[in-house]
Amino acid sequence: MDKWQAIQSFWSGFGIPAYNSTSVPPDAQYPYITYEPSVASFENVISLPGKLWYRSTSLAAISQKVEEIAKAVSPYKKIPVSGGYLFIVEGSPFAQDISGESDNIKGKYINVQAEFYTNY
Repeated sequence: MDKWQAIQSFWSGFGIPAYNSTSVPPDAQYPYITYEPSVASFENVISLPGKLWYRSTSLAAISQKVEEIAKAVSPYKKIPVSGGYLFIVEGSPFAQDISGESDNIKGKYINVQAEFYTNY
């Protein structure tokens, strides 16, 4: 698995679709995650933020998904990558509310930090 695939693997590992923020299908159904991938070489900490999107008038389901993601990265998450692994931890603040396109769309910004422990 390359670095980009590892990022996709992480964000798609929570039971709902995950899309690179630049390629969300126009017919995407809620809930889903968008993420902003970036890569770096060894010993460079990067931000790998994601955004949760739910169609709901309640924050209950989206808040539960935030807790699921928090548990997955606490104290850390390691994902195998060719030549090493991707190491993911919580950023600070870890999660915060964001506005959706309407009152029925709830959003959460998820802040995770990462480092590629690879030989390239």
